Amino acid sequence: MALDPSDLFDFDSELGTEQRTIRDVVARFVDEQVLPTIARDFDAQRFPRELIAGLADLGILGGSIEGYDCPGLDPLSYGLVCQQLERGDSALRSFVSVQSSLCMYPIDAFGSAEQKSRYLPAMARGELVGCFGLTESQGGSDPGAMRTRAERRGDEWVLTGEKTWITNAPIADVALVWASTADGVRGFLIDTDTPGFEAREIERKYSLRASTTGTIFLDDVVIPDSQRLPGTEVGLKAALACLTQARFGIAFGVLGAAEACFREALDYCGTRELFGRPLSATQGVQLRLAEMARKLATGQTLALQLARNKARGRLHPVQVSIAKWNNCRAAIDIAREARDLLGGAGITSEHAAIRRGGSQRQDLRVVGGAHRQGDAGIRREGRIETFVPVRERHRRRVLRLEAHVERLQVDAPHEQLVRDVGLHVGRTAKEIAAHTCA
Repeated sequence: MALDPSDLFDFDSELGTEQRTIRDVVARFVDEQVLPTIARDFDAQRFPRELIAGLADLGILGGSIEGYDCPGLDPLSYGLVCQQLERGDSALRSFVSVQSSLCMYPIDAFGSAEQKSRYLPAMARGELVGCFGLTESQGGSDPGAMRTRAERRGDEWVLTGEKTWITNAPIADVALVWASTADGVRGFLIDTDTPGFEAREIERKYSLRASTTGTIFLDDVVIPDSQRLPGTEVGLKAALACLTQARFGIAFGVLGAAEACFREALDYCGTRELFGRPLSATQGVQLRLAEMARKLATGQTLALQLARNKARGRLHPVQVSIAKWNNCRAAIDIAREARDLLGGAGITSEHAAIRRGGSQRQDLRVVGGAHRQGDAGIRREGRIETFVPVRERHRRRVLRLEAHVERLQVDAPHEQLVRDVGLHVGRTAKEIAAHTCA
């Protein structure tokens, strides 16, 4: 049996007929509509708005939402959609993630019947574009430090504040803004033509260049109480639930970027000849390509299990965060290796590697990420706690372990070395498990 280097563990065989059809339809759209022009859009720092209608025609906006002209996709199908879109460019997957997971999902989960009927069908048809305003400049990955305020005045709310690094903000028709109130954090739907609302493009980016990103300014924006999401009375928990949905799509999406880079490197090394033989004939290059394939296969297996857990209703936010963390880092490594293997050609935007080498870092940091706080967030009491302390302890323990191994006699029995290493690794694993379950 011949193996596909980009699918070493036969991920494709786990797909049903409908899932495979959805993947192939989106893949064809990417091949025909995205890849021919996306490098120019990246160079120009331009989001291809003309593709929104095509994305809507595919019937993918709204993800797993049932009704309201939404597709009602199963988790694996939605993950495959994200994977194929990001194979084209991270900008396309980011747009769909924000539209579907960060805007339409909370309207469906926390909105009133009137809000669902007004917004969801139009957003599914691509007639309305949404953005998700949570991040603030002083808070970053700590939404508990939110300064944006919403004050109740009779049957109206007055919002003041600023949100930054907001995907889709410059082109959005409606913004889902999270603000602190006297009763806690709440979500509000603001039509972007409301007086006092302004969105400015963030320019001179060197990552996610084909994605449109902006800063939102709220200067005494007055909206009726009917624009408040009634289900967000649970506070910040509602906003973080939206991020879990988005992270699920990212965990799949970055695999598409990784696959694009890997295939590009594989093809290049197979045809580029030096000293009378192709690069792929050298053992050093073979080892690097094999390492890329291993990381891609591991990420695919992890994403598949994540989708299965979600379909069974057994998905935990920590699982999503860890899968996103692992797969984003794998995609970064694969993009870097691909760029290096491509040599001089790897620094041109004609190739995926240079675009993805920056885009994956941005994806990891900005779209629902907690990169500076340790990547994998655990929600507890409305705040994001992370693995930073245990990771630091783990790093120190590894250093002690390396020093300990060096001190062992060269002729020490192999069994003793295994026992010593096993004791250290076992204690570290128990610490991580205890921290995760706390």
